[in-house]
Amino acid sequence: MKINRRLQEAVPSHHVNEIMIDESRIRARVDELVTEMVDDCRADDLVLVGILRGSFMFLADLVRALYLHGIHPRIDFMTLSSYGSGTESSGQVEVQKDLSVDVEGADVLVIDDILDTGRTLKFACDRLVAKGTANIRTCVLLDKPSRRVVPFAANYTGFAIEDCFVVGYGLDFDSCYRELPYIARVTFDESASG
Repeated sequence: MKINRRLQEAVPSHHVNEIMIDESRIRARVDELVTEMVDDCRADDLVLVGILRGSFMFLADLVRALYLHGIHPRIDFMTLSSYGSGTESSGQVEVQKDLSVDVEGADVLVIDDILDTGRTLKFACDRLVAKGTANIRTCVLLDKPSRRVVPFAANYTGFAIEDCFVVGYGLDFDSCYRELPYIARVTFDESASG
């Protein structure tokens, strides 16, 4: 895979060759997830909150599938960060963009790309509780249970994966690879880091 010059110069040598979850498996699992969650989404005031930036593709596909079941939520986003440009969480969650809609009394479904340490999703849910939501449920595309630092489990999970760095379908490495229609493993050349 050809990578852009900025990424080549900014990060260690790496490869994105191994597709872990292909496009057809993602599509099928999104449909299954919607079937699992549709009854919980029939609230009078449902708000889907995507955690940016990684969740945007997953959220868009979920919203389109929910529409087929007659579900018409309000949609908003929060931008939270704990990674910066690295591959390891800093442990500190920062709000870069907060909600713009009022969620007081609403049923909220939080959509995130990956449940890793648990810090980001717990932070988002705590923030939404403070805003007066009636109910909160969570849906993640990927779960890495072996990485959990904060006890947290999503209500709906697409795929459990091992502890590896992945990109694609909205997930990035230093703002690259979000456009890939599949989930791929990133491998690093250890010899190039010395």
